[in-house]
Amino acid sequence: MSSNSAHSRRYRRRALTSQVDEALFGTPKQVNTDAAEERKAHMRQADLSRQKNQGLSELEEEARERAQYLLERAKALRIEQEDEVKKLNELILGAQCHAVRDAQILEKKQIQSELEEEERRLDAFMELDRRRALEAQEKIDQLRKEQRMQGKMCILKQIEERLEEQLLQEEMKEQEGQQMLENMERMQMEELESMERKKSEKSKLQLEIQKINEDSLLAKEHRKEEERMADLRALDYTRQKLEREAEYEDEQRRIKREKEKEVARLRTLQERDRDHKAEQDELRARRNQEAAEREWRRKEKEQIKKKLEEEEKLKVARLQQVSYKEHMLSIEASRERAEFDRVLRTQQELIAWEKEQEERQRQQALCHGEGVRQQVREREMQAIVQRRERFHEAERLNEGERARRARLDEIKEKKIKELK
Repeated sequence: MSSNSAHSRRYRRRALTSQVDEALFGTPKQVNTDAAEERKAHMRQADLSRQKNQGLSELEEEARERAQYLLERAKALRIEQEDEVKKLNELILGAQCHAVRDAQILEKKQIQSELEEEERRLDAFMELDRRRALEAQEKIDQLRKEQRMQGKMCILKQIEERLEEQLLQEEMKEQEGQQMLENMERMQMEELESMERKKSEKSKLQLEIQKINEDSLLAKEHRKEEERMADLRALDYTRQKLEREAEYEDEQRRIKREKEKEVARLRTLQERDRDHKAEQDELRARRNQEAAEREWRRKEKEQIKKKLEEEEKLKVARLQQVSYKEHMLSIEASRERAEFDRVLRTQQELIAWEKEQEERQRQQALCHGEGVRQQVREREMQAIVQRRERFHEAERLNEGERARRARLDEIKEKKIKELK
């Protein structure tokens, strides 16, 4: 009897436990269904939060609204269940009066079996749904990875094309620089040849000037020599003149002596005629001699003057020729220097412009490369943030589920202890 009583008490306790579970949490089927719905709502909410920055299609928007509705409904049911806990004592008292039949044990077993089967079915369904969601997410991640790889390959291809173009431009610039160097070397060689030519012409000009100076010195020496010779001739002429005058005087004295003798001899006959004739002869001889001397001095002076004039004209002509050559060489040097400066300035401006273009292209390439690297970093950071968000969301859902189960198990255990 006591064994049957104990067995009956165990059945009643199990029945009460079942009724307490139903009073606290509803029927097991309802509890499991609500829990499954709540988990699916949480998972959908997590998927929606992961995809909030990726743009929503119409189907995704509808799924998000349905998940939000299910989540709100699950929260409302949980609140209703917590309100039912407040009436637990009344339900326990009512359950003690109605949980005495053995049939309820069999029914509970059958219900428990069905609930376990339904739980397994729901778990399988949720696992299948989770796998499908993971597969879909993996496909999306793979697609995004492929898109990123395609974008990266496209960017790498663009970078390679830019590098090839830059190498081609650098090769062209190197060729242009080589051509420019050759032109500069050619211009320098021409400048050196021009300088050598000018130097040679200058040397020739200096030689001509030196020759002119030497000729001038030689002419000056000739003039000095001629002046010396003229002085010597003048001295010789003076000496000869003095000698002639001395001879003349001697001759005159001789003539005079002869005349005196003749006069003495013919004094009586021709004294007057002889004196007059002698005077006339002497006067005529003196006049002839003076005229000859004047003519000789005139011709000598004219000859010296003419020679000096010719030498002066020759010197002036040579100086004019030298000045003209120097002037023409100066004009030619100025023109060549101006042309060289113009070409050099043009080349320098071209080099400066090419350097500026190269620097601008390099800056643009750096900015483009930095922009691409920044986009890659941002996408990687975004992927990392999304993975962290999914991980934290899963952790939060698991933690919430564990807390909810722990709270329900605690309430259930407490009520069962109170029934004992």
